[in-house]
Amino acid sequence: MSTHDTPHVQSCDRIRSNPKFQRLARQRAVLAWSLSAVVLGVYYLFIMLVAFVPGWLHMPLYEGSHLSRGIPLGAAIIVLSWLLTAWYVRSANTRFDSLSTEILAEAQA
Repeated sequence: MSTHDTPHVQSCDRIRSNPKFQRLARQRAVLAWSLSAVVLGVYYLFIMLVAFVPGWLHMPLYEGSHLSRGIPLGAAIIVLSWLLTAWYVRSANTRFDSLSTEILAEAQA
């Protein structure tokens, strides 16, 4: 009996060949890479501001303010990262989990 004849391996092969599994893997990868690109792009732009126009970040937020532009901008970047993480978690807990459940049910049938 070869290792490919075991029920576990056959089940894994059946799942991998399922078009729904392939769609799930593709959708998860696209979402993860897209959100990663957005976060990296925003952080990169912030670092470019720090490197090339630091004076702009040091300017007051408005006339007479003791708060510089850099503080709310940095806070906004952090909040954006949290929101994008929440978006991924929501997608994983709704769309991806329901598709995973369907795939597993079909594999056990």
